[in-house]
Amino acid sequence: QANSTNCQIILPTDIVCAKSLEENIACRTYDSDNCPEDMMILDIGVKTQSYIKDVINKCKTLIWNGPLGAFEIKPFDESTLSIAKHVANNTKERKLRSVAGGGDTVSALKIASVENHLSYISTAGGAFLEWLEGKKLPGIESLKK
Repeated sequence: QANSTNCQIILPTDIVCAKSLEENIACRTYDSDNCPEDMMILDIGVKTQSYIKDVINKCKTLIWNGPLGAFEIKPFDESTLSIAKHVANNTKERKLRSVAGGGDTVSALKIASVENHLSYISTAGGAFLEWLEGKKLPGIESLKK
């Protein structure tokens, strides 16, 4: 279905891995198909960040749901915060209409100090995704009556 609507799904080409999810633990970047079995994938790498920024630069509208890494723990917050700042900058320069939703996404935007620089932020959680899917929302349906 993605192909029929010209929707591009971006998968990482490089990943940041560590043995455990701990603040400031030693980590290393690997090609996405090369994560050692004793390590966890905790963020996307710089190459993937750069590619995502290039794609964003070509977009007119962006809908964002979900962080790119384990943003609550440094250094795995790097990609999410970097992309958040890029989206905010493009929005500020009126190159992009940006919509973000979901609790983790909103938290990440606040950490990046850009929550007021996107076009719209939804705090509706799962209802945001259901709305995007075109499902009827009980609260909205009640208001229509």
